[in-house]
Amino acid sequence: MRPVIEIEGLVKTYGDLNAVDHLSLSVPGGTVFSLLGPNGAGKTTTVEILEGLRQPTAGTARVLGHDIREDYAEIRGRIGVLPQDFEPFDRLTPTEAVVYWGRLFNKDVGKEDARKILEEVGLLHRANLQGLRLSGGEKRRLGIAMSLVGQPELLFLDEPTTGLDPKARRDLWGLIRRLRGEGRTIVLTTHYLEEAEQLSDDVLIMHKGKAIAQGTPEELVAKSAGMTTIVMRGAGEAGLNELQRRGIAAEIESDGDVLVHVANPAEMRIVLAKLASIELPLKDMYTKRGTLEDVFLRLVGATMDEGVLQG
Repeated sequence: MRPVIEIEGLVKTYGDLNAVDHLSLSVPGGTVFSLLGPNGAGKTTTVEILEGLRQPTAGTARVLGHDIREDYAEIRGRIGVLPQDFEPFDRLTPTEAVVYWGRLFNKDVGKEDARKILEEVGLLHRANLQGLRLSGGEKRRLGIAMSLVGQPELLFLDEPTTGLDPKARRDLWGLIRRLRGEGRTIVLTTHYLEEAEQLSDDVLIMHKGKAIAQGTPEELVAKSAGMTTIVMRGAGEAGLNELQRRGIAAEIESDGDVLVHVANPAEMRIVLAKLASIELPLKDMYTKRGTLEDVFLRLVGATMDEGVLQG
């Protein structure tokens, strides 16, 4: 499909700091595109440039076919934005909030239009409840409803599920999938790697202002963390020593689990046969595939806890 976002050699500097360092990317229409990166990676700066909140130092960026420097007025009415720190108007109902938001942006949104938008995001049953009485997940849904005023083609969702419980997070995933199914393009920033893996058609990992990897979640995992890991729960130091004595490469985690990595799937049966012949007091043994979190750790050199995905 035709790209809805095209960036070429984008640079944003603050003094001696290159917040965005010659970034180039293309986002096809009708997809979910995720930006990942640790603190200071440059992803928030990149998104704010695309939203028209910041001017680039150098390079070009086109959104929906328009240059962000010259034609932002043409872009503004065709995008929707959910900021990370969104909070609804406490004393307004969702219906009133959507109508009011439309008026702020010169959109003719009546109460019936607002109710249709609230129905689209699964919030119609809360249409007449004050914002202060909404749950965390309902507040995020209201934020998405307000971003849908004007029926935008492109949505920027910044950390849309932060602070939500697992059920509310997965419910919101369903909404994002439905919005994509309507043909909208969604640019997603998230610090939940599982979220990016579940929702994204394409992922860009940024580090120190640069793009260091891009592809579908499956492609990134295959290239950077494609191995399968055999987990031997509770094998401990004794198990590690026994495996190494038999020439099987392994490592131990802090909880005593021993990991055996198998890069070639054809070798899995052979390795499992060797492990089955070793008598060890195990709590459990299972295999797991590489994940996007493994990719992030390998490329950035930090775990999620060590480098929360922001900035």
